[in-house]
Amino acid sequence: MRQTNVLPRTVAFALCGSFCTVEAVLPQIARLRAADWEVLPILSASAASLDTRFGTAAELKARLKELTGRAPLETLQQVEPLGPQKLAQALVIAPCTGTTMALLAAGISSTPVTLAAKSLLRGGRPIVLAPSTNDGLSGSAGALAALLQRKNYYFVPFGQDDSYRKPHSLKSDMTLLPDTLDSALNGVQLQPLLL
Repeated sequence: MRQTNVLPRTVAFALCGSFCTVEAVLPQIARLRAADWEVLPILSASAASLDTRFGTAAELKARLKELTGRAPLETLQQVEPLGPQKLAQALVIAPCTGTTMALLAAGISSTPVTLAAKSLLRGGRPIVLAPSTNDGLSGSAGALAALLQRKNYYFVPFGQDDSYRKPHSLKSDMTLLPDTLDSALNGVQLQPLLL
């Protein structure tokens, strides 16, 4: 039997700069931890460095460390070993911005989040995306469509979050994130995809 370095039920969990959605994501990390998942937090450059009206970068890092027991990974060097060393069974990107989807669709791995995805994809591990973008039905639609067709990508079900005031905006139902992860690990997209 071949040995791997994967810890039991370990997921890499990346947060991107859709700052208005972070408060909906953090309880899902707590739910994963309560279900005995080890969580390896990752932050995009924006999430790791920008203070916004939704909170400071330092506060986010502190909350992630409190929730997971680990300091967030923030550099290319820190995330690159995830796949080759089999440190995680899957990667969740929540919230996943339009920019991150565009980079993933183009195969650009120049950020900690996109390199983490590339690192896990090389071993056929699932990538779970939870879109949160104001241009999901406009500028980001092409990247979203491309990723929907790719092997090993799974989506937390999403829909329009404010169709009258923000008609192009899409947001995942973050409460479905743990179920989406479980389904992705079985090679199945949680349905219905569109809410």
